[in-house]
Amino acid sequence: MIKRFIIAFILLVLVCGGIVGFNLFRDNAIQQFFATMKPPAATVSTTIVKPTSWTPGVEAIGTVSAVRGVDLTVETAGIVKDILFHANQKVEANAVLLQLDDAAERADLDATKAQAALDQTALTRALELQKRGVGSESTLDTARATASASASQVNRLQAVLDQKLLTAPFGGTVGIPRIDLGQYLSPGTSVVTLQDLETMRADFSIPEQQLPLLKIDQKLRLGIGDGELPFAGTIRGIDPKIDPTSRLVTVRAEVANPEGKLTPGQFVQVRVELPEENNVLTVPQTALTSSLYGDFVFVVRPAKPAAASGAAPAAAKPEEKPATDTAKPAAEAPAAKPEEKPAATPAEPKAEEQKPQLMLAQVFVKPGRRNAGLVEILEGIQPGDEVVTAGQNRLSNGMSVAVDNTIDPTKPANQQATQ
Repeated sequence: MIKRFIIAFILLVLVCGGIVGFNLFRDNAIQQFFATMKPPAATVSTTIVKPTSWTPGVEAIGTVSAVRGVDLTVETAGIVKDILFHANQKVEANAVLLQLDDAAERADLDATKAQAALDQTALTRALELQKRGVGSESTLDTARATASASASQVNRLQAVLDQKLLTAPFGGTVGIPRIDLGQYLSPGTSVVTLQDLETMRADFSIPEQQLPLLKIDQKLRLGIGDGELPFAGTIRGIDPKIDPTSRLVTVRAEVANPEGKLTPGQFVQVRVELPEENNVLTVPQTALTSSLYGDFVFVVRPAKPAAASGAAPAAAKPEEKPATDTAKPAAEAPAAKPEEKPAATPAEPKAEEQKPQLMLAQVFVKPGRRNAGLVEILEGIQPGDEVVTAGQNRLSNGMSVAVDNTIDPTKPANQQATQ
């Protein structure tokens, strides 16, 4: 009985030991598997850093207005008799745009003209009598004063009559009428806007630090906001005073608008171009990442030689065999031919060695100016460095990557689709 118990106990110990040993072996194997498993290489797009020509500039946001533009108003009260223009009509200078009812003023003018003619006749008669010596000086002075007052009254009524007409002070394009026929207008009522769209001006502001870069008659480019700057302009004025609140300086530029694409009140992007510079290191703005510790880029570099040295001895072993075979007799030489075939089969590992594993290096840089999707790098990288431009959202220092430059993040997606 005791012997059976001992045998059963030994079997139980063996079974429990086997289970525990198997679990320890399994856990160790799993641990070693995950410890030696390498994460898959992340796919990124890259660009090679090289010196380029750089055209710096001062960029700002501006507002367009016409060089000559005004909202026309009436000077006197009256009822609208006739509207002599329509919306978006081009008119010449001094063209009549609006006629107010002037019947009463014309009647007063006609009566005043008749009285002025009578007073002028009395003055002529008084002058004739004075020459004959039968007229007094007081009579002549009274006739002269009366004729002058009548002429002045005629001029005043003519001016009032002219105020019943609204004329264009300069040539341009009129807007939508803001009045209707038969409407009573009081002095100062706005009738229509008149804008000369041939030449426009753009007002924009720049920081006071950039003020020394600008000067009168300097060239600039303007755009409506789609990224392109098709309009060429010239700086015509720089405000001599800096706003003490915003520390900005107001600048005014003029730009030709023969096709009428610019409209008063429109938002525009302004870029004042500065002299071109050479040998400037730039990278796409998508390559630059900002953090609390500074600005950095990811540079793609080959893996360290320590990673490739492990495969070198394995490749050297088949090369040592031909060296020992050369000492064998010539009769055994044909046997070396079948050994050359295995030497050709490892061509695939050699092809893989031509594409070494790529690793990432996080490099902190000092960025400078920005222009057209590029940023100037003052410190941190050198010409020839391969910098990641896309796909760096989940990258980290020392991570393995694979380069795929079929997509260029610096170009719009619609342009890449057509290529």
